[in-house]
Amino acid sequence: MGKLPEALEKARVHIEKLAKDYGLDFYPVVFEMVTGEQMNAFAAYGGFPTRYPHWSFGMQYEQLSKGYQYGLSKIYEMVVNTDPVYAYLMEGNLNVDQKMVMAHVFGHADFFKHNKWYEPTNKKMMDTCANHATRVRTYIEKHGKDRVEAFIDKCLSVDNLIDRYAPYSGNAAENIRKEERKRVAEARKVAAYKGEYLESMRPELASEKEAESDFVYPERPQRDVLAFLIDYAPLENWQADILNIIREEAYYFSPQGMTKVMNEGWASYWHTTMMTRDILDDSEFVCYADHHAGAVAMHPNGFNPYKIGLELFRDIEERWDKGRFGREWDACDNYEERKNWNKQTGLGRKKIFEVRRDYNDITFIEEFLTEDFAVRNNMFIYKQDENTGQWVKDISEFPKHKKKLLFQLTNFGQPIIEVINGNHNNNGELLLRHIHEGVDMQPDKMKESMEAVAYLWGRPVCIDTKMDDEDCIFRWDGKEHTKESKK
Repeated sequence: MGKLPEALEKARVHIEKLAKDYGLDFYPVVFEMVTGEQMNAFAAYGGFPTRYPHWSFGMQYEQLSKGYQYGLSKIYEMVVNTDPVYAYLMEGNLNVDQKMVMAHVFGHADFFKHNKWYEPTNKKMMDTCANHATRVRTYIEKHGKDRVEAFIDKCLSVDNLIDRYAPYSGNAAENIRKEERKRVAEARKVAAYKGEYLESMRPELASEKEAESDFVYPERPQRDVLAFLIDYAPLENWQADILNIIREEAYYFSPQGMTKVMNEGWASYWHTTMMTRDILDDSEFVCYADHHAGAVAMHPNGFNPYKIGLELFRDIEERWDKGRFGREWDACDNYEERKNWNKQTGLGRKKIFEVRRDYNDITFIEEFLTEDFAVRNNMFIYKQDENTGQWVKDISEFPKHKKKLLFQLTNFGQPIIEVINGNHNNNGELLLRHIHEGVDMQPDKMKESMEAVAYLWGRPVCIDTKMDDEDCIFRWDGKEHTKESKK
């Protein structure tokens, strides 16, 4: 990694001043020049120079390197949500591309600092990741690479089993967790005294008396499955620490998944604004237009977060500049009047800054992705007209397609799982519940996740769900998968 060449440093100073003049506000941004190999390595590590050692990062690096080597893909920008913000520029890119990336990065940096969904994130994650790497290497030296990597494999296969909204409840979730641990500890002491429950959950200590217990925990369903496993699974100290590392990093990356469309749209909005108005000279316009068009290109029936986010912010700004919102606008059903509507309210720039602050992708798309917007941006399935034989937009299906899109964004399209009982069947089995929202879990992935959780829990794992319109409970006992109907 190296400092910026003189010409790019001069451009950086100019672009940073422009960004601030436009009202963007961010932590200090540190740009560093990297080789293509370094860029691919950082991308494989999620933007960080150092992560804990694991084969999956190497596999990701190989895929990125081959894509770059054969001209199939190229990473133009890499920016990390920290304080200071770190961003990387790749050696060999054209100066116009470097300037576009810098303008784009300042948009991201403003978003990281001010969007509400990033508030709980660890802004010192560079140091945290380095610390995580040191701890894992220590465990590898002590317990062996194969054993530690095998354990990390299981943890990573269930790293999505967190409560993505828990960080936004202040200390409430953590306080509930502490109280639950106290309650369980006290109940176990009483049960052990009576001879009705084992103090340890380890399988090798099981006894017949364990079946006599009817103790249920947690007291209420818990969506942070990883936290539950850390608290109650029979893990060795090093295993609990590694699982906690996986959980901590999962929470750090979670807001990026929750705001992908908005974050990229906001950064694209500002790089297009600054590049076209303030930065480009006449010799750079064609090259910039070509590369920008490639970044925001969207195929029919496709979904490009850069394109959709950018156009939604532009649409919001135009609507609020012209007063196309509120009761009067909603009540107007005259096509010509709506087409020419312009109250000259001039509230667009203020509105997009408010949206940038308060929304995530789900609320952003739910509120601002209208049928008019979808028509103008070709966000429709095409069907063949029975009378003319021509292919036309299927406008009637807009609510259905929007609902499908929102579902894909909810929990990143992954099933929502919660812990119901850590003593299911009065035998220390773990009972999970799938919050069914109209889509069945994929059987293969469900079984893989159950096996990973059972590996960590040390006992059989069950999951209450619906499959093929049938309410049922699936169970993995360490040897075979079984299914029981709830009818």
